[in-house]
Amino acid sequence: MLSQIHRQASRLSPAEQWYLHYLDAWQTAFQGDYAKADAQLRTIADHSGNATLAAKASALRLTGLGFNRQYEEAFVLANRLASGLDAIKDPLARFLVLFNLSQSMMLADKPDLAVKYARMMEDTLPPGESLCPSRSLQITARYDSPQLTSSSPELHQAIETCRAAGQPVYVNTLRLVMASIYQRENQPAKVIALLDQIAPELKANQFYAHMESAEEHRAQALLMLGRLTEAKTAALAVLSMSDPGEISETLRDAYEVLYKIEKKRGNATAALSYFEHYTVQDKGYLDDVSARALAYQTVQQHLLAGKLETEKLSKQNAMLRLQRALDAKAVETGRLYILILLLVVAFTASWLYRLKRSQLRFKRLSHHDGLTGIFNHQHFIGEAAHVLQALKKKKEQACLISIDLDYFKQVNDTHGHAMGDAVLKQTVAICKQELRPADLFGRLGGEEFGILLAGCYRHQGLDIANRIRVAIDATPMGHGDRVITISASIGLASTEVSGHDLQRLCMEADAALYRAKGAGRNRVVAHAGTGDLFDNEGVPVPGPTLRSGATPVGVTELE
Repeated sequence: MLSQIHRQASRLSPAEQWYLHYLDAWQTAFQGDYAKADAQLRTIADHSGNATLAAKASALRLTGLGFNRQYEEAFVLANRLASGLDAIKDPLARFLVLFNLSQSMMLADKPDLAVKYARMMEDTLPPGESLCPSRSLQITARYDSPQLTSSSPELHQAIETCRAAGQPVYVNTLRLVMASIYQRENQPAKVIALLDQIAPELKANQFYAHMESAEEHRAQALLMLGRLTEAKTAALAVLSMSDPGEISETLRDAYEVLYKIEKKRGNATAALSYFEHYTVQDKGYLDDVSARALAYQTVQQHLLAGKLETEKLSKQNAMLRLQRALDAKAVETGRLYILILLLVVAFTASWLYRLKRSQLRFKRLSHHDGLTGIFNHQHFIGEAAHVLQALKKKKEQACLISIDLDYFKQVNDTHGHAMGDAVLKQTVAICKQELRPADLFGRLGGEEFGILLAGCYRHQGLDIANRIRVAIDATPMGHGDRVITISASIGLASTEVSGHDLQRLCMEADAALYRAKGAGRNRVVAHAGTGDLFDNEGVPVPGPTLRSGATPVGVTELE
């Protein structure tokens, strides 16, 4: 249809030509070229001279800026559009602005705000529009909520609403959410059946994000069913659709599938290669999540500062109007009252601020270790118990890791406590790089640390524990001009073997830790009846003991 219109473009009025540019930009974004679409939309917003069209173009820019990882600019634009909602009188323009504001709040991990904007879309529904986009956004924003299941009525109602409205892209969005929930509920056969059902529509629509997501879901489901060859084909299809250097959660999951397949097949070289790609994608994705959160907070701080400045100017203008309305004596009296009020408010605000800061500081000190900044022993145990109870109700797994630095006493005795403190801090920093946001990390005492990996199976916990061990062993640590290397012994207990009782997990993780030290240190031992061991290269070794004559890895001073 756009091609037909372009053949008649010379007959269009200037306003119609600007609208044609807007449709071209929308198609460019739909096809995945968000950088080009952003340039087109910015030109329309800045130069079309049409306030309604400028609002629509700015709304579409929000999603493109998010895909291009221009988060700070996206959130600045989101705040500007949100503050100008009352001035947007065109129902369709307001509808589009609210739609993209909802998506931008999902990008900022603010699901409540995303749902709020989505529901506002229903208040002034434009002619010809349906409830489908609003319902789709509300479901997508609630995806991470455990209350949303494959049998939730609101999910099925949203699908039916979009199907009745003739909106195939939204229908497929919701079906892919359904596939994700099936996967979360460990129903891979249903995932495959659903993907086979919607495959013709996905091919017809050619929506890049849907095609990529569908192949990733298919790869994971086939892996769960043990259909390794088909799973590999689907995962490679995801890679073929990605751009060079692209970082995404979908790519991360595809590389994880390929790594697990080659590991199951015993192809160590291929498995290692895919695992390296997976770690790059995983770190990039986590960095991207952090960048989004930081950008959102930065914009909110700037917005707050601007709001305070505006309020200050507004108050000054009010005072000037009051001065002109009153005679000299009334003005002097008013100034005196205002000054007293400002002093009282300033004193009260200062006192409340100091009190709140002291409360937060004391709360943090009571929960965190003073040296490393992570949870202290008491708070770690309390939080771990709560998390384990929650996981038990949801029937999810977890791993408890106990870490002890090898020959740490020699560090203090040989190099002093300042070096020992530096080693503890750097060890914590290394561990954090390998952990996920939901993992609990605490110092249990001295050089011993505890980590609770929520939603983690035993083999995943072993991978994480061994990465931590390797990273500690490979990282020089120092204080001042002195540099040393140190290793760690790690014990692991899993709820798959030991259940969700924290006391039992702690005992078995400690027992595994002592076996790791007895077996030569610098290794991982997992409790599993007789126990599993990892040697210094991270390769599983059967049996309760390692090879004889293993040299302990202790502290080595570097030139």
